[in-house]
Amino acid sequence: MKVVLQNVTKKFPNRNKRIKEEVIAVNKFNVEIPDGKLIGLLGPSGCGKSTALNLLSGLLKPTEGRIFFGEDDVTNLPAENRGVGLVFQNYALYPHLTVLQNIMFPLQNFKGDKKLTKEVMKEKAYEAAKLVQIDTLMDRKPSELSGGQQQRVAIARALVKMPRILLLDEPLSNLDARLRLQTREEIRRIQRETKITTIFVTHDQEEAMSISDLIIVMKDGSIHQIGAPQEVYDNPVDGFVAKFLGTPPINMFRGRVEAGKLWIGDEAVLSVTGAPEGPVAAGIRPEGFVLDEKGPLSCKLAEIEVMGRDVTVVSTHEESENVEIRSIISAENKVDLAAEKVRFSLKPNKVLLFDVTTDARIYFNAN
Repeated sequence: MKVVLQNVTKKFPNRNKRIKEEVIAVNKFNVEIPDGKLIGLLGPSGCGKSTALNLLSGLLKPTEGRIFFGEDDVTNLPAENRGVGLVFQNYALYPHLTVLQNIMFPLQNFKGDKKLTKEVMKEKAYEAAKLVQIDTLMDRKPSELSGGQQQRVAIARALVKMPRILLLDEPLSNLDARLRLQTREEIRRIQRETKITTIFVTHDQEEAMSISDLIIVMKDGSIHQIGAPQEVYDNPVDGFVAKFLGTPPINMFRGRVEAGKLWIGDEAVLSVTGAPEGPVAAGIRPEGFVLDEKGPLSCKLAEIEVMGRDVTVVSTHEESENVEIRSIISAENKVDLAAEKVRFSLKPNKVLLFDVTTDARIYFNAN
């Protein structure tokens, strides 16, 4: 099911009654979500991503704009008539019902021609449970399940009525690290098997990038960038997107462009032909550093973190905006721990420049 939002805006009254100006939670949201794709709606807390999800579900009505499911205008359609499956952060399971009864519950609300027999409802519930691999737990109550199992019940309950679109609101935030990894892989598998258009809201960029076909990066209610995860990571449109994506985060430096060179402090670290002269914010991805005794960028060595196949060199620089510079290099490289400084050359495709005033991306040619 293709989903289209046209100029969707949501405003709320200001909590401070003395201020008449409304709070804009979602601002002129324009996006077309392709049929059968998994979309990561990504941004920091308070950016409007959950509000956007509630607008899609019908729990909120937009102040302006239109919402389409396929060719159907659902802007004013009640939530119960939209054919949406919704999974919340807190699972919202009925504690007095068994897993089977929880999954069957949405089917019991079908009326008229859509009303199902108990046998058919049970059959559909078991099909959904098998999809999320909990069909052996159908007689248990939620209190007898782990957090990951409860999450699977919530997903099965959303899938059992075969919704037109599936909406997931921070579905993994209550799970521990290992379960988060396992469950997000399961969500991806389920989405591929069902081919239901799925929108996954999260503030965790690693989650969004690992399972999404497309990510939508939001800030202050507005879309900053839409694209395939790797494309957005490699080619962010502005400093906000560059800083938000990546673990460890991008290393930011105060720099300047002079005579076609990027200068950080008193060192010319890279050729940046075509970039306008003047001060810039220079971002270097952690994997963009190459250990090089004759490299143009020198940093003060702090410590080495051995991570198995990789080594993280932790250093500092007076022009760094980060407290620490984190450079990921191969474990095959040998770092002299007794050295006061460490020198790097840079991978041009991992160096990003931004306007210090507008935060917009500055493009250049590396020679």
